[in-house]
Amino acid sequence: MFKGFNNRDFDVFKIDGLQERMEKLIERIRPKLEDLGKEYAGELSALSGTEMHYHVAKHARRTVNPPKDTWVAFAPNKRGYKMLPHFQIGLFESHVFIWYAVIYEAPMKVEISKKMLKNVMSIKQQIPDTFVWSPDHMKPEAVSHKELKDNGLEDLISRLGTVKKAELLCGVHVAREKATSMTAEEWHSLLSSTFRQLMPLYEMHIVSSS
Repeated sequence: MFKGFNNRDFDVFKIDGLQERMEKLIERIRPKLEDLGKEYAGELSALSGTEMHYHVAKHARRTVNPPKDTWVAFAPNKRGYKMLPHFQIGLFESHVFIWYAVIYEAPMKVEISKKMLKNVMSIKQQIPDTFVWSPDHMKPEAVSHKELKDNGLEDLISRLGTVKKAELLCGVHVAREKATSMTAEEWHSLLSSTFRQLMPLYEMHIVSSS
């Protein structure tokens, strides 16, 4: 059972060298991601009505640069998740992220973008102000839903459908200082509520591809 993150987990990303960082990542963080995968695959399956499989990041393609973040992803495919809209739980050195994600490998980005633009007003109302949006899963920065002024959200969604490498992620950031003090019960409450609030975005993909 997942019990939370500690400072040693975040400090993994300060370690120099690919092999050295990967060794500690595998030792300290990967078991927790496995626990999260086992714990929340079932919950996401129940919420979505589709069997969800979890995939812990292996960073297998890296040959020089050590990873700046790591995660477990959830998708309705045993073989992979990158080509599908999916959910993620992971961490950078600065924070934990809980995402609904459509990344650049997804071939249905144009259709998802069109569907989201048609429903942008309901998305603006449904997503809490404390949630954040990101156009790039490889960067730790994100903008809060509340701060997306005027047509900011429309611009992010449009970009998903018109720029080849564009991505769109929505969810929650938990700063390291807070993340290291949270109990297992607090994590369960946050993860469950976040996934419930993100599920309408995922269901929008299901409707658009059916």
